[in-house]
Amino acid sequence: MDRAARARDELKWETARELGLDDDLSNPGDQLTVREAGKIGGNMVRKLVKAGEEALAEEGNLAAETKGPVQE
Repeated sequence: MDRAARARDELKWETARELGLDDDLSNPGDQLTVREAGKIGGNMVRKLVKAGEEALAEEGNLAAETKGPVQE
């Protein structure tokens, strides 16, 4: 499993724990309902979007700091 796949798997388990659905994931014989899978997936997307927005904001802050004051 590559690094990105491990990170997605960790995010899935973290999100399932937060929603109280990790017990459903831990039993291979049990199946998630479509609703449960949607809750996990939807919350994963929210977290990824938030992380992306934070990274872009940080990138913008760094770029503004390195440019310095505008000279006329």
